[in-house]
Amino acid sequence: MPKLESILIIDDDVSLTRILREELNSVGYDVEVINNGTEALDRLQKEFYDLILLDIKMPEINGFDILKELKGKNYPGKIIVMTAYADVENTLLAKKLGADDFLPKPYDLDELLITIQKVLHS
Repeated sequence: MPKLESILIIDDDVSLTRILREELNSVGYDVEVINNGTEALDRLQKEFYDLILLDIKMPEINGFDILKELKGKNYPGKIIVMTAYADVENTLLAKKLGADDFLPKPYDLDELLITIQKVLHS
């Protein structure tokens, strides 16, 4: 049986991440959730995920800091930034810091699934 593609959701919105995990599990992804940046960086030192869905605005360590850290360590997984603050400046900064794609919140599930497939298989 082929290995399920693994996704780590890093977002401090607990209710959103619970729903998103269920949606992605239902279509065949192996999904884990971490609700703060510090814990996420600790986990990413020990575990590899095919894809990270990353929020920008979080307490302690924000998504841009996580991107900088991962880029500095040449993290081989793909990263999609998802944020309610989807302006041109944030989009360009996310791309500059190594994000593979950028989606606004609230997300459209079909658009998210298409983007995940595109990023994972590009």
